[in-house]
Amino acid sequence: MYYPEQKEYPRTPSNTHKIWKFNDILADTKIKQRWEKVRKYFFLRESTYDMTNRCNIRCEGCYYYEGEKQFARENLDPEAWRQLMQAEKVRGITYVVLAGAEPALAPDLLQTCYQEIQLGAIASNGLKSIPATVGYKIHISVWGNDNTSRLVRGAQDMLKRQIENYNGDSRAVFVYTFTRDNIGQIYEAMDLLADCGGKATFNMFSAPVGYKGRLRHTPESLRQTRLTMTDVMHRYPDNVLFSSYSAVAHTHQFGLHDLYKCSYPRMNPSDDLGLGRSFRQYRTDLTWDRDAACCVPDTDCADCRHYAAGSAVVTARLFRHATDPETFSAWLDYVDTYLAVWVMGYQKGRNLSDQSVSPPEQR
Repeated sequence: MYYPEQKEYPRTPSNTHKIWKFNDILADTKIKQRWEKVRKYFFLRESTYDMTNRCNIRCEGCYYYEGEKQFARENLDPEAWRQLMQAEKVRGITYVVLAGAEPALAPDLLQTCYQEIQLGAIASNGLKSIPATVGYKIHISVWGNDNTSRLVRGAQDMLKRQIENYNGDSRAVFVYTFTRDNIGQIYEAMDLLADCGGKATFNMFSAPVGYKGRLRHTPESLRQTRLTMTDVMHRYPDNVLFSSYSAVAHTHQFGLHDLYKCSYPRMNPSDDLGLGRSFRQYRTDLTWDRDAACCVPDTDCADCRHYAAGSAVVTARLFRHATDPETFSAWLDYVDTYLAVWVMGYQKGRNLSDQSVSPPEQR
């Protein structure tokens, strides 16, 4: 067991009293090389798209079947989706996240989107194969062992079937979502994934609005999850795409909005720049609502620790983290992890920092 007790490292006199210039931070060769590696991808501009309101399973705590979006009428016309993607390119969108209920049930639409915009990811339960001609990253949701899958998702032999569908597929990233009840089950899942060379990253269950059920995290489950994430990273270094700072950011007592201030329109009234101006969350009828636009709509914002939200919210805080070499290294590890999870062909490097660096305060 690595690091039996993980504590966040507060700012020490050596890194709080000295005012670091950015060029001084980049004087470290490893930091500069990682900075040059990740900055090439700063052109990414995302929006998300619900492809269908159908699903082949029904999971407890599913955000999709909350709110109004689930009632939107499906538009299954590939030409309508092609025109939308072409318009999105004109708007400056370079990256698409295809979700919904289960996007694998609309393969023709996935193919159409890929023909127009070649960078993107698909959020899938992994029970139906997505054609190899759709060259997006595929995020396959894993919620525990087989007993938990039957109980929470109503599906049997789920991880076994997911692996059968995507064994050896470079598009696949298995996203293990930690709930209050499945923390220790990660080892069983990772043994199966390691045996087939699968890649995994971590997510935190973030409660939908109004959800009070058994999956919602407690302070103790957050602590235990952080310890477990750290241990699993060290036990399975060739299979896990994650970092120490990723664990800190997503298991903190405060959610992402309280820590970093969410950039998505739902919680960000400004449309001057960034996600407030560019991000849209399209429903299955190709409409969108700025007041509800979020990467994971109908999530309780105060409880949001979702990996997809962090991919934008944390990475957008470059200047807040450029305070000293240790903090900036932790942020670079986070960005390096995000790119390895979301971008085809991007290879994650070795983490620069094993410290549990505290999230810096807003400047």
